[in-house]
Amino acid sequence: MTSLISSHHAQAQSDACHPAWPAWSNFKQTFITADGRVIDHSGSIKPTVSEAQAYALFFALIANDKASFDSLLRWTENNLAYGDLTAHLPAWQWGKRTDDSWGIIDKNPASDADLWLAYTLNLAGDAWNEKRYTALSALLAKRILNEETADIPKLGLTLLPAPTGFVLADKSWKLNASYLPIQVLRWFDHTEKDPRWKQLLASSMQIISGSSPKGYAADWILFHPDKGFTPDINGAEKGDGGYNAIRVYLWAGMMHERDPDRAALIKTLLPMAKLTETKGYPPEYINIQSGEVRGPGSSGFSAALLPFLQAAKASKALQQQELRLQAQAIKADAYYDQVLSLFALGWREKRYVFSAKGKAEMAWQKACKKSG
Repeated sequence: MTSLISSHHAQAQSDACHPAWPAWSNFKQTFITADGRVIDHSGSIKPTVSEAQAYALFFALIANDKASFDSLLRWTENNLAYGDLTAHLPAWQWGKRTDDSWGIIDKNPASDADLWLAYTLNLAGDAWNEKRYTALSALLAKRILNEETADIPKLGLTLLPAPTGFVLADKSWKLNASYLPIQVLRWFDHTEKDPRWKQLLASSMQIISGSSPKGYAADWILFHPDKGFTPDINGAEKGDGGYNAIRVYLWAGMMHERDPDRAALIKTLLPMAKLTETKGYPPEYINIQSGEVRGPGSSGFSAALLPFLQAAKASKALQQQELRLQAQAIKADAYYDQVLSLFALGWREKRYVFSAKGKAEMAWQKACKKSG
C-alpha cells in the first residue's frame, strides 16, 4: 500500500511539473524537426530564422521541456553560430540556397532573436540549475551590447535591428519597435548590472512612442537627429504597421502592472484598442499617420492583441477577439500566427507571467514546489 501511495505521489508531482500544453505539442509536431530546427513551411527555401529558434526555446522553457530545449539550442549553435555561441551571435537566416545546398543564407544577426535567446538562457539556467546556460546568456548579453547598439545623437544608446545595414546614407537610422520588449530589457538591466541596459530602456521607450505617433505602431521607423522620427515609406511596408508591429502590442500587454513603463505604453497604444473595437478585428496593415486600414489581420493577430486589450481594459474589444478566435481557428501550419498565439494564450492561461523586474516566472516551477 505504501508503495502505491508513493507512486501516486510521484505521478502527481510529475504531472504538476510537466503540465500538458497541447498547443506546444502541436507546434513541435508541425514545425520542429527531430534535431531541433524550426521550419517555416510557407517559403520555398523552407527557412529557419534565429527568431524562430529563440521563441521555441522560450516555449520549451515555459513547458518544462528540457529535451526539446537542448535539441533546439544544439541546432542553433551548430548551424547559426558556426558551432560556438560563446564566439558568435547567431546568423539570421538558414535554408535552401540557390545552388540547392543548405546552410546560412543571411549571416547578419537579428537583435530581437539575440535578446530572446540570451534572456531565455538566463531564465533556463536558473530554472534547471544549468550553469552553462547562465554563462552563455551573460556572454551573449555582452555581445549584444557591444555589437548591436549605436550611440545615436538625441536618442542615446540604441538597440539596432542588426550589427550592419541599419545606418542609412543620409545619417539616419532604421529602427524597429517590435525588437524592444521592455520587460526583457528590464530583466537584463536587473541581472547584468551594466549601465548600458538602462540607456537602452530609455531609448527603446522613445522608439516605441516615436513609431506610434497616432497610437498605431509602425513595422519600421526612421530616426534622424534633426528630423526626429519619420515613417519608412521606402521600405517594403511603406511605413505601415503590420506583421512586425503586432508584437509591440503583445509585449506591452504582457508587462507586469507594476512595471514603471507599462501605463505610459498602454496609453500610447490605446488607439489600437479603440480601432479594433470599431472594426471588429485588428488590421493586417495600418497607415500609422492616417489610421487607414488595409485588410483584416489573421486570427493570430487577434490572439496577439488579447493581453493588450486586457491590459487596456478594453472589455468589448477583448470579447470580440476571443469570439473571433473561436469562430476562425488559427491555421495549424501558419508558423507566425502559431508563435503569436503561444506567447499570448500561454500568458492568458497563466503558464507564465512577467514580474515587475521583467522575469518570466513559469507556473510549473510553483507547481513543482507545492507538489514536492
